[in-house]
Amino acid sequence: MNEMRHAAIGVADDYARALSARLELDHAALRSGLKPPYCPPPLADAGARLDVLTRRVRHDLAILNYPKDDWVLPRSHPAGHHVHDVVIVGGGQCGMTVAFALMRDRVSNIVILDRAPKGREGPWVTYSRMWTLRSPKHVTGPDLGVPSLAPRSWFEAVFGEEGWEQLGKWPRQAWQAYLDWYGAALELPIRNETEVTGFSDEDGLVRLEIRGGEHVYARKVVLATGLEGIGDWHVPPFIREKMPRGRYTLATDDVDSLDWKGSRVAMLGAGATAWDRAADLLELGASALTLYMRRPQILTANPFRYLEKAGYLRHFASMSDADKWRWIQAVFRFGQPPTQDGVDRCAAFANFRLHGGASWSDVEETAEGVRVTGSDGSIAMFDHLFIGCGFSMDPRNRPELAPLADNIATWADRFTPPEDQPDSWLITYPYLNRDLSFVEKVPGRTPVLRNMFCFNYGATVTNAHSGASLSGLRYGIEPLIHGITYALWVEDEPVHYERTRSWSVIDTDPAPLAGHLWRPDD
Repeated sequence: MNEMRHAAIGVADDYARALSARLELDHAALRSGLKPPYCPPPLADAGARLDVLTRRVRHDLAILNYPKDDWVLPRSHPAGHHVHDVVIVGGGQCGMTVAFALMRDRVSNIVILDRAPKGREGPWVTYSRMWTLRSPKHVTGPDLGVPSLAPRSWFEAVFGEEGWEQLGKWPRQAWQAYLDWYGAALELPIRNETEVTGFSDEDGLVRLEIRGGEHVYARKVVLATGLEGIGDWHVPPFIREKMPRGRYTLATDDVDSLDWKGSRVAMLGAGATAWDRAADLLELGASALTLYMRRPQILTANPFRYLEKAGYLRHFASMSDADKWRWIQAVFRFGQPPTQDGVDRCAAFANFRLHGGASWSDVEETAEGVRVTGSDGSIAMFDHLFIGCGFSMDPRNRPELAPLADNIATWADRFTPPEDQPDSWLITYPYLNRDLSFVEKVPGRTPVLRNMFCFNYGATVTNAHSGASLSGLRYGIEPLIHGITYALWVEDEPVHYERTRSWSVIDTDPAPLAGHLWRPDD
């Protein structure tokens, strides 16, 4: 209580003021509909408290700093270019956690590359329009078991212990603020506004092409590129072919929903992102919105909540292919429902319609707007289309992976599902080694793939839902880090072996015993 009173009467420091502004929804005064759930205000001295926590994190890591010696032997490039041991593509929560895990294992010659500006990595303050994370507030992961680095520790430093007790779920803006602090506290080497456009093998190294003409070299590369990181956001081909780009927008585009105030909008897709964007459009004045949903009824059960158990999260990756397939197909057959917030926010508007049991079979631009023909034969007119159809698993849709795509093995190449367990979607996921490195369809055709690891949503069928989600991060990262460090060790092992055999650094000096040696005449 004293902390909360201090926040109410004290003069806020710069961090508290900035975070308070960040927690506000855009165009808050213009919004109608429901209000976001309560989030306590930052304590007036939140910045000072966070400085104390940062020092505690670094002290804790100093205590845990064993082994303390870097061990990876540096590599040189014939032309003198710096060679990183690991380059991580993607600086969101998973990419940063990979960097921290490697640094704890004393692999420090690394860099994270992210195309977004600093503080805008990932979805949280870009395209996301949900109020809160859907994960329970107690879920951990990026901390890798270090309590001072855990999300709750940051929240209690900024909002107080009472604030934590009052919290329902994390506001997405607060989660981004936690991640920003996490990267700063750990001094992670992040290069922002750096877009990777290609990968190639150069004498056993990975050469990463950077937009603008730069090259970065690495021994190993991790793709920590999120949900769409092995493919792209999906737009049905007939929409791309028949609609000019100005007539449709992806639910994952970083756009301002206020731009469609007064417009009739159709949303195709019923995932959480589609519902959240639909709610945002309605709250900022869309005159009408219809959400088309292929399923006849909204999903209600979420099996991912049941599977937040150590047994599943740790051991899924060790099961046989047949058992992995059986489990992951059962989970995906359920699907994942929209959040309750997303449903409630849309239901608050009389001008919202849920068109269940129908996708789109045709779209046509007319003088009156866009005519949408539903798969059930219905016809309706709209001013603008939003597409929330999820993502593909086809690397041909990513320019940086397209040259390698035909030789990236998928589950269809390595596994034949039982007749009673077909699935045309899951079979397209990449088939990965136990350490999450890519598998070549034809060994040797694309040697660069041997040094590339998949830690995005493409890892799901191989490694459970841990390549782009918080709930599985703690366990999903283990085979990846083991695999990368093992590969680096094996490459360096002959040198380490020879150095061990010829080790001559004095640990014990026998000189004090010179006068105590036994002689025959004693």
